[in-house]
Amino acid sequence: MVIHVDTDVLLDVLAAREPFCQQSARVWGLAESGRVTGVISAISYNNCFYVVRKYGGRAKAFEAISALRDVFQPVDLTAQILNQAMDAGLADFEDAIQYFSALHVAAEVLVTRNPDDFPRVGPAVLTPTEFLATRSIP
Repeated sequence: MVIHVDTDVLLDVLAAREPFCQQSARVWGLAESGRVTGVISAISYNNCFYVVRKYGGRAKAFEAISALRDVFQPVDLTAQILNQAMDAGLADFEDAIQYFSALHVAAEVLVTRNPDDFPRVGPAVLTPTEFLATRSIP
């Protein structure tokens, strides 16, 4: 199963953000163990680097993106994805890039903490808790 993991879920783990960290870490662990194929948009690297650097410094930021590289497969930001995101009219441009990145790789699920911000066509859009519950994954 291919799952696209949104930046907010990645940051829950990298920044140990409570109360979200535990469920997001379980999703991360599924990708790390190979039980699912975890993909992330290429823009998640710079978003995570920026946030982690602000609170933890440059060295921590590089550790964070190295961890992403070791676990997740990047979805390249193509002109097609960029154009679709620009033309979609979604309220949040970053969410639009995430959504069209998930469509581009035919992800079955987009895991995010803000599912209401995404269209209901295409991959199932679930929170980490919903994903873990509906997939019966320990």
